[in-house]
Amino acid sequence: MLSIPHNHIHEQETLLEGRTMRNSRRYNTVRRVLLGSTAAAIGAVGLMMPMQTTAQTATVAPIAWTQPANLADLIEVVSPAVVKITATHSGKTAENIPQNMLPDNLPEGPMGEMFKRFFDEQQGGPKQFRNAQPTQALGSGFVIDEDGIIVTNNHVVEGADKLSVTLKDGREFDATLLGTDPKTDLAVLKIDAGGKLPSVKWGNSDKLRVGDPVFAVGAPFGLSGSVTSGIVSARGRDIGAGPYDDFIQVDAPINKGNSGGPLFDAQGNVVGVNTAIYSPSGGSVGIGFSIPADLAKSIVSEIAANGQVERGWLGVSIQNVTNDIAESLGLDKAKGVIVDSVQDNSPAQQAGVKSGDVIIGFGDTEIGDVGDLTLAVADAEIGKNTEMKVYRGGKTVVLEPKIAKLKTDGTKVASSDMSPDINMGSLGLALQAEGDSVIVMAVEPDSGAASVGLKEGDIIVSINQKPVNSLADVNAVIDDATEAGRPSVLVQIERDGNRRFVAIPFSEKG
Repeated sequence: MLSIPHNHIHEQETLLEGRTMRNSRRYNTVRRVLLGSTAAAIGAVGLMMPMQTTAQTATVAPIAWTQPANLADLIEVVSPAVVKITATHSGKTAENIPQNMLPDNLPEGPMGEMFKRFFDEQQGGPKQFRNAQPTQALGSGFVIDEDGIIVTNNHVVEGADKLSVTLKDGREFDATLLGTDPKTDLAVLKIDAGGKLPSVKWGNSDKLRVGDPVFAVGAPFGLSGSVTSGIVSARGRDIGAGPYDDFIQVDAPINKGNSGGPLFDAQGNVVGVNTAIYSPSGGSVGIGFSIPADLAKSIVSEIAANGQVERGWLGVSIQNVTNDIAESLGLDKAKGVIVDSVQDNSPAQQAGVKSGDVIIGFGDTEIGDVGDLTLAVADAEIGKNTEMKVYRGGKTVVLEPKIAKLKTDGTKVASSDMSPDINMGSLGLALQAEGDSVIVMAVEPDSGAASVGLKEGDIIVSINQKPVNSLADVNAVIDDATEAGRPSVLVQIERDGNRRFVAIPFSEKG
């Protein structure tokens, strides 16, 4: 289970990835707990108890609430396609611990302490969990194709040595992991059941409205076939999970172990993949989040076919247009994103994008903020010229960048797996040079960098007050600090357009 920091960090270095749905402004003050996995030692069972209005001037005909006429009938039809997923972890080393079970990006302050206490209590204490017997993490999933294709969350299966799927009729099968997409927290499994399986269909999450009835089916705390119902509470929530946040918020009670399970609409179609809850206690308080089907279905299809997801890349560093920026540029309102910098040899540079341009449209998408462009670029066809509208010098200019494929090679988590040219193991960071910027590609759990809150996507501006523009600069400063016997280095990072200094201690194993 992962806690999400108070302030969402938009991925400003434009890897610009994602999908296109953005129906409301982002909500940046929600902390997330990935529901994912209910952990229990092998052989043990873990159980937790967890208006009427009157018009004054005219008579208005009432609008019927389209609640399912008989929810039980719908559940009878769809529940056979919902499965329980068991992810077995060897427990031999810290690297085997799934990140959803042992967070490495807890928020600072009382909220972070609360999460730490909660995880320690749930896992029998940090030392016992790290050194103990093999463990099982339980989650949910659903059959989206009768040939055995199953959708779940990445955090349910991450780091598992073995995966198994239990159907409603009690049959259990070993599962093959076809692929994952950590940036949207989706994973696709396959089982061979020796025949066709009951399956469900994707619905149209774009048509969901606040107030629409929904219901969830899953295996919270390992209790298979559990059903809860509620309504859509909000749309387009950004909870700090990643660059593609566009969650459906629901009040249907969902708990640990519901992760990866389906959210259904009133017609029994899958409109979301249950992924996260906001909870000060670990249990449901009526604030749950689901990945919208219109985002998930294309990713699932691509993983099932190719084992991975390809995303578009533009190559700019951007930030939201604030009221002050809009006023200074003569814009009538704060909308769009302003380009901070353009990467060398990128599609943006080749198309003539300049620092200071305000991107207001990309393809058929009107750009309101960073997330809109992030999603639109990633969804753009690779190798194709896409019309992009920018505001420059008081005029609207149309450019046509040829979108390239986003490169993800070299992004690792554990320092032992990092290739030497991007490894800064003494601080627990994996870095990658992109143009004149050095980007944090991964942060090793329990490292010095993790202890001070560094995150993927942070830009390293300087180390020990020396500017950093390449990996060679980084290595030189680190070598100097090591030779001088310093216990830490002063690192200036840039995140969301803001810069700050953090002192990162060297790792003892570094």
